[in-house]
Amino acid sequence: MRVIGTAGHVDHGKSTLIAALTGTHPDRLKEEQEREMTIDLGFGWLNLPGGEEIGIVDVPGHRDFIENMLAGIGGIDAALLIIAADEGVMPQTREHLAILDLLQIQAGVVVITKTDLVEDAEWLDLLEEDIRRALAGTVLQAAPRMRVSARTGLGLEELLATLEATLANRPSRLDLGRPRLPVDRVFTMPGFGTVLTGTLSDGHFSLGDEVELLPSGVRGRIRGLQTHKKKEETALPGSRTAVNVSGVALEEALRGEVLAKPGQYKPSRRIDARLRLLKDISAPLKNATEVKIFHGTTETIAHLRLLGAEVIEPGEEGWVQLELRDPLVVVRGDRFIIRRPSPAETLGGGLVVDPQPKARHRRMDESVLKRLSALLEGTPADIFMQAALATGPAPLKEMTARARLELAPAQEAIEALIANGSLIPLEEGKSAPDAGTLFVAAPHWEVFKASALDSLSGYHQTHPLRRGMPREELKSKLKFAPKVFNALVKKLALETEVVEAGSWLARSGHEIRFSDGQQAKVSALLRRFDGNPYSPPSVKETVADVGEDIYNALLDLGELVSVGQDVVFRKPVYEQMVAKIRALLAEKGQVTAAEVRDLFGTTRKYALALLEHLDALGVTARDGDYRRLRK
Repeated sequence: MRVIGTAGHVDHGKSTLIAALTGTHPDRLKEEQEREMTIDLGFGWLNLPGGEEIGIVDVPGHRDFIENMLAGIGGIDAALLIIAADEGVMPQTREHLAILDLLQIQAGVVVITKTDLVEDAEWLDLLEEDIRRALAGTVLQAAPRMRVSARTGLGLEELLATLEATLANRPSRLDLGRPRLPVDRVFTMPGFGTVLTGTLSDGHFSLGDEVELLPSGVRGRIRGLQTHKKKEETALPGSRTAVNVSGVALEEALRGEVLAKPGQYKPSRRIDARLRLLKDISAPLKNATEVKIFHGTTETIAHLRLLGAEVIEPGEEGWVQLELRDPLVVVRGDRFIIRRPSPAETLGGGLVVDPQPKARHRRMDESVLKRLSALLEGTPADIFMQAALATGPAPLKEMTARARLELAPAQEAIEALIANGSLIPLEEGKSAPDAGTLFVAAPHWEVFKASALDSLSGYHQTHPLRRGMPREELKSKLKFAPKVFNALVKKLALETEVVEAGSWLARSGHEIRFSDGQQAKVSALLRRFDGNPYSPPSVKETVADVGEDIYNALLDLGELVSVGQDVVFRKPVYEQMVAKIRALLAEKGQVTAAEVRDLFGTTRKYALALLEHLDALGVTARDGDYRRLRK
């Protein structure tokens, strides 16, 4: 699931474009509709040409509502930077672009709207050149530029195709097993209670999960989940999610709170970060400055302490320690924006390096600066985990080579990651993992597991009368090398999620069940078999009676045993016949097809088919017209 966000100057047609693409106007407040101006966040969704459903966050463009914009832009996968053809690049265009760059929103499309108001093609060409200069050196420097009109529909289909191609190059959100939902909207529904919405990251929520709001600590339980107004049993990372929570009162839930599972996050009062300032801010940033920090959907005041410097100049970077007035739920690698409270100004953005520093640093301590520089690169465990995520399921030696760590730190990292469940061995039974042992990073394991189980569930739904999905079909669908696929499936089987049955795979608990009408056909067929057990209906007749799916199901269930191209017996009769043939051979040493025919009062067709079947199984061996027990 992906989420895109709008960005751009006020009155450049962001909300109108979203309404044209989705059929629903995102401005939901009465004041917004009266003023024809977005004030707060708006939400929607649409289907891309290939069928993928994506969420949309529409943000206000007016400078007075920049803080509302910041509450919605942090969790997106791609941006639509909107620029009106009749006005071009404006102040909020530049500020929104700077924010996208600071947050490192790496994908986007630049949309030139209101082209129906401009008849001069030369003007549009000049405008594109101005846009190109504005984008230079930013994350959207190489973004495609589209000309559209929401009023006439010009370019809208092409825009959707371009957006689909842009998102196709972005990786899916990983399930790290630690869900966070920064709350951007809270409301109540009669008969349901409190509903929280946001963009889910880092993990999944399921019905019945116990959850807590942070930093307040209020606990509840998930009683309902929706994505794009569709009920779900599980909400996945990257999805716009509405969570109906029991046990949480409306007044206890506010925008800026984070919904998580209990005990997985500890709110921070102090963070260490690498800060980058914008080039065009009004003045250098001095030590002990008070700033507003925006992270996720929340904002708070922070006292900023510069480390290793007295000032950071515009356009420069530096180390900072932020003392927070209100606690934030952050993890290493999160990005944030800082603004000057008065006069209001976006100053820059930062990357969280240590979300829980143990102490207040001495500002000019060289050892602190060295430690922060090392953390920016990552701990050995961080580096090894990134290597594991990059390689996918692979032997330990391949992950180690990619991590480029010395032997001792690599070994420590591996042991730590295995101990905390971040790195999962795929080969059971080894006393200790070696260089050739297959491992998989936990997020990749969860993705494989979900894909495999979803595929099997879909197969069972489509083919309810089959005992399982052909193993090769699932391997082909998931596109893993045989050794890796077999190891992944074996682990699923050890976790009792999947049942392996020869060349078939099934979800645990899957059973072949006949409907009442199907069962009536089966009962009638079996009565025909019982009426003439040694000369029963042929395969062709059986299929004609009950259909191929039911026939194959009876084979899978062991009710019938196929012994030849057109010969099939009921299993108890087959076992009885095999036992009698063995006994006759033990007594006489050899038998002919005619003797077997007479033994059961059947025809040569059935006797010969059964003997050839036993030859193929290695029970008997043919010697001219005779069969003997194989030694």
